[in-house]
Amino acid sequence: MLRPFHLAFPVHDLAAARAFYGGTLGCPEGRSSDSWIDFDLFGHQIVAHLDPQAKAVAVSNPVDGHDVPVPHFGVVLTMDAWQSLADGLKAAGTVFGIEPHIRFVGQPGEQATMFFYDPSGNALEFKAFADDAQLFAT
Repeated sequence: MLRPFHLAFPVHDLAAARAFYGGTLGCPEGRSSDSWIDFDLFGHQIVAHLDPQAKAVAVSNPVDGHDVPVPHFGVVLTMDAWQSLADGLKAAGTVFGIEPHIRFVGQPGEQATMFFYDPSGNALEFKAFADDAQLFAT
């Protein structure tokens, strides 16, 4: 069984993080304090830590014709869950850094992907594969 990962990341505003991760993304909230909030991101523990001076890193690398933000994090979903999330984000008016689309079409690693940012500028990528065997395809 694959074990959940844990990721801690900075946010400049806990209320905005709570609204985004809990509201927009629908992540159940776990423990919290005045300086951090645990969220359940599709079974993984992410922790938004308050850093009022937090600033997003503005670096990108070219991938299949798009400028992919670095760093970024997210989850590999099923195709149905990915489409549902993409539809929900569009309905919520989310501004995408990279719109939901299929990349590497007809190549090893073909995948659905989308990039967007939380209120603190942290980049998130959610992806899915029609064939999960393509996750590490070369």
